[in-house]
Amino acid sequence: MSLQALALTLGALLAGALISLQAPINAEAAARLGHPLAGAAWSFLVGAVLLAVLVLLFARHQVQPSALKSMPLYMLLGGGLLGAMYVTANLVLAPRVGIAAVMALGIAGQLGAALLLDRFGAFGLLERELTLGRLGGACLVLVGAVMVRLL
Repeated sequence: MSLQALALTLGALLAGALISLQAPINAEAAARLGHPLAGAAWSFLVGAVLLAVLVLLFARHQVQPSALKSMPLYMLLGGGLLGAMYVTANLVLAPRVGIAAVMALGIAGQLGAALLLDRFGAFGLLERELTLGRLGGACLVLVGAVMVRLL
């Protein structure tokens, strides 16, 4: 494995670990604020402010705001809506079923959806065959997620 591949792999692992921290932090914020939607909204507000500052500092000359006019509705709204749903679901579920179960089941759900997106080449992705090995791997992840939740 090249040094770059190793760094990218470690970066992906770190990103996953950060998601595991985000859910209980947001759940506690939601409890203190009095409602799950308030916790999710606070999370997105802080994230949006940080990203706006980073864009202004590092990318303002590359950003093409005029491209917004030509984007389809799913592209304009989809990422934000799906992200809000994901964060809200995590902060509601984490205190009830545990963070390990939420993360494991979430990964299984992501993998299942990803296999379908790959299979059909959705959103301009490279089309990848749904092989027995890929299905078997996904089933193992699902079985592992169920074990984390129930055992």
